[in-house]
Amino acid sequence: MPNQPIERFEIAINTPAGRLSTVVDVPTSFVPVTAIVPLLRRLGEEAQLLEESQLSAQGKPRSCTKGCSACCHMLVPLSPPEAYALMNRIRSWPAEKQEHIATRFTQVKSVLLVKGLWHRLVELGESSQPPDDETLEPINQEFYALRIACPFLEEDMCSIYDERPAACRELLVTSPADHCQNMASHTILPIPAPVRISPVLGLLWSELTDSPLRLIPLPIVSEWVERHRDDNEQTWQGSRLLDAALDKVWRYLSQSFPQAEDKPRGEG
Repeated sequence: MPNQPIERFEIAINTPAGRLSTVVDVPTSFVPVTAIVPLLRRLGEEAQLLEESQLSAQGKPRSCTKGCSACCHMLVPLSPPEAYALMNRIRSWPAEKQEHIATRFTQVKSVLLVKGLWHRLVELGESSQPPDDETLEPINQEFYALRIACPFLEEDMCSIYDERPAACRELLVTSPADHCQNMASHTILPIPAPVRISPVLGLLWSELTDSPLRLIPLPIVSEWVERHRDDNEQTWQGSRLLDAALDKVWRYLSQSFPQAEDKPRGEG
């Protein structure tokens, strides 16, 4: 966050693709949880770059390019911190741009209401139980079958690329890009994401606020944030947020990567 005193930390994380070492700047003051979102996204991207490098060395480079937009018709999940960060960004836009994106979201809602998916997405975002694959898979399939473009998609390009959700950043493939246009008929080869940042942020938020683990579908993000506006008023000391976030990264890695037995270290 600009114009705030910061403390610099060196971070070391063991991932399935190798050891990640990086430097992050954390505010020393009390800040909202949204302050940690860009930092964790960058950690996730740097970890995934290790995976990309390994696959590229094996002759399997990333095939995603500017203009690919098949994945922009999928149902994107957000953690509460990402939802708040995204809406904060939208509210910083000029009024005309805000109205344009609000119209896009209204159009998506209209389609989902007609197709009977809207209320299911709202229930998913408000559920007190962590979502499981059995619940999510049919919803994901029904949504993708509608081929609804993301409200932020403009001429097959993401209009919020720098602020796009972690789930979008992690959806990369090595299979031919045109195969993604018909996933039912082609084999899609994804690049593994060593750390999925949205679940990490969800765990962090759940612990900080003593609330259920939430998954917020992108189409309902505006209304969800409005219903939970007061929760976004809380602040925490910056280094505490970092320590708590790194603990969630370690928990995630320890489940999927047993060799990650050492917790990520943050040294000032």
